[in-house]
Amino acid sequence: MDAAFTAEQDEMRRTLREILGKRCGPDEVKAAARTAAGHDRELWQQLARQLGLPGIAVAEEYGGVGCTPADLALACEETGRALLPSPLLATAVLAAPLITALGTAAQRAALLPALASGELSAALAVPGPALATALALTGDNTPGEWAGGGRAGGVQARAVGSTSTATPTPTDTAPEGWRLYGEVAQVLDGHSAGLLLVVAHTGGFARSRTLLFLVREDAPGLVRSRQTTLDETRPQGRIQLRDVPAELLGDADGTGNGGGIGTGIGTGNGGDADADGGVLSALAATGRTAATVLAAEAVGAADQALARTVDYVRRREQFGRAIGSFQAVKHRLADLYVRVQAARSAAYYAAWDPEQGPLALAQALEALRVTAGEGIQLHGGIGFTWEHEAHLYFKRAAADELLFGPVHRLRAHAAHSSGLFAPAPRTTEETRTTPTTPTEPEKAAV
Repeated sequence: MDAAFTAEQDEMRRTLREILGKRCGPDEVKAAARTAAGHDRELWQQLARQLGLPGIAVAEEYGGVGCTPADLALACEETGRALLPSPLLATAVLAAPLITALGTAAQRAALLPALASGELSAALAVPGPALATALALTGDNTPGEWAGGGRAGGVQARAVGSTSTATPTPTDTAPEGWRLYGEVAQVLDGHSAGLLLVVAHTGGFARSRTLLFLVREDAPGLVRSRQTTLDETRPQGRIQLRDVPAELLGDADGTGNGGGIGTGIGTGNGGDADADGGVLSALAATGRTAATVLAAEAVGAADQALARTVDYVRRREQFGRAIGSFQAVKHRLADLYVRVQAARSAAYYAAWDPEQGPLALAQALEALRVTAGEGIQLHGGIGFTWEHEAHLYFKRAAADELLFGPVHRLRAHAAHSSGLFAPAPRTTEETRTTPTTPTEPEKAAV
């Protein structure tokens, strides 16, 4: 593994840090987050034009920069440092990879260039507070109960114009369209995104399948509202779908023919099980990439929170000397520095090996929470005022754990997936000495 950055990556980081340093002070961040859109549209367009930020990981054939998710993670370390309110996470990290993996050639050609240029923003709508489960970060997403499981709740999809009221099969007449009904809360940028990717169930309980549907912002029957959240820089919306017309993402079998995310994603060959598995596998692959990007973003936020705290203790005087000169304060800051650097190493390793994304995310979220909390403590009385900028980082840490964690579940699922708690294989001696249960024929012989 070579952790050194290329000249292009260093230039991207330098340019992004320079732009955000001028436009994303604490007051500017709060003002942008409190607009109707939840972000500074002018700044978003500037980042799209100058750096191609929304299309960093989109292929060049679709108007993107053609870089890897690792480059997107490095960029998000800088946006995390500034706590930039933007559609970047919802659009480039969650929505674009799913369209690439599952969309048809026509869908990719129509949507990805607009997403890469910043003209169109997108949001992933997952029923219930189950985004982490849907992305397979804190649990296995294959059962599908998190999306309603075909029962009441979640979002239900109904095919229009087919001879079957359930999910159409190759022998059914192709549906003329789809209709969605249900409600989804806690959708990142769901109140302002021009395109929604809605996870819905179709086929009823007996033949339930989880599929992805495209819903435009002007679709009839779509009702959206912004929710009040702990972290203003992560705007969320509530979506109500009242018999809303939608377009299936992918082919009629639900698998699409996209390029995939990783190995074997988006290459299903039809059939209910393959279609369902293709969507769920694509969500899991997107989750691994998203975990890497979020880990880098959290590391950037933790590093900046630590830098602001160090700057404050150097200037704040008590008993005639700067409080940063006291040994107890130095020890606390040194512990925070080690924690942040360890999280950064984990995030960079996950950028090289996305399979380690969930573990890196757990370490980064913990580092951000501890660093932000210690920053509030070391700021003293002023740090406990709700309006102080130190709380922006603490709110980001708490909100990200609510959305993508918590930390202990991220680690538990990673350990379970790696087989850490699997029973050890029995040795030859144990096999020889352990009595076996007699079979039915042996019992009958006795």
